[in-house]
Amino acid sequence: MSHDAAPLIHADGRVLAAIDPSHYATSVARYAAWAATRMAAPLELLHAIDHVHGKPATTDLSGNLALGAQDTLLDQLAAVDEQRGKLAQRQGRALLDAARAQVAESHGIPAGTRQRHGTLLESLLELEPGVRLFVLGKRGEHADFASGHLGSNLERVVRAVHRPVLVAARAFKPVERFLIAFDGSATTRKCVEMVGASPLLQGLEAHVLMVGEANVAADAHLDWARTQLQAAGFDPIVECLPGTPDTLIAQQVTERKIDLLVMGAYGHSRIRSLILGSTTTQVLRSCQIAVLLLR
Repeated sequence: MSHDAAPLIHADGRVLAAIDPSHYATSVARYAAWAATRMAAPLELLHAIDHVHGKPATTDLSGNLALGAQDTLLDQLAAVDEQRGKLAQRQGRALLDAARAQVAESHGIPAGTRQRHGTLLESLLELEPGVRLFVLGKRGEHADFASGHLGSNLERVVRAVHRPVLVAARAFKPVERFLIAFDGSATTRKCVEMVGASPLLQGLEAHVLMVGEANVAADAHLDWARTQLQAAGFDPIVECLPGTPDTLIAQQVTERKIDLLVMGAYGHSRIRSLILGSTTTQVLRSCQIAVLLLR
């Protein structure tokens, strides 16, 4: 690679895991520890306290209350808000301490912890320059588990950040084989190159799936992917199959016993979001395994 070229991956920086009081907290911590271990990167656990979410709506009662009663009510509301803030901090600290202990027990590595006020997205964007990989759960603490639901925090984060995002499955599973969703485009070619350049997936069983009709063009794309991955030390299994991307990818993940799916993330431009966003979202909804989103 030319010294003047922009690096495919960020070879320094830490793995940052977003921990919240959801069912994904333990899984997020363990996937983050797995990634940090494979990349020999520092690990940090983050809890963001969003004071806006879940805060009860306040109503202007000044026309209905005497002055003294109004002042008393406002004082009481302020006291409730202060107490709620303290409880959120204590809960967050307990979550971080539990996740740090889990990481030490399961992977034998230390983890730093950080608590910040504000939305998760604000925190991640501010911390991004020092981050190599983000790790998040598919659903957050405020999401229900209705079939097909995708956490709104996740989609906002994935659309906004520029670092890779590892979306944890609900239960941690050691990664032995991964599948790259590939269509020959510049975006998915870069995914292949990034996989080859990173230590994260080295030594694991590699699969490349192209969805569409097999023809000369598809063969050429797959030959390119095979050559790139072989040069990086993989022995990839490449295949082109007909079908619709979201359905076929989920099916192949199950049939091949894939532990990690690698995909291109949403585009930052509106046009790219409209084209790529639907497949990305549908696959995230339907797959029960961890998903690595690369940009």
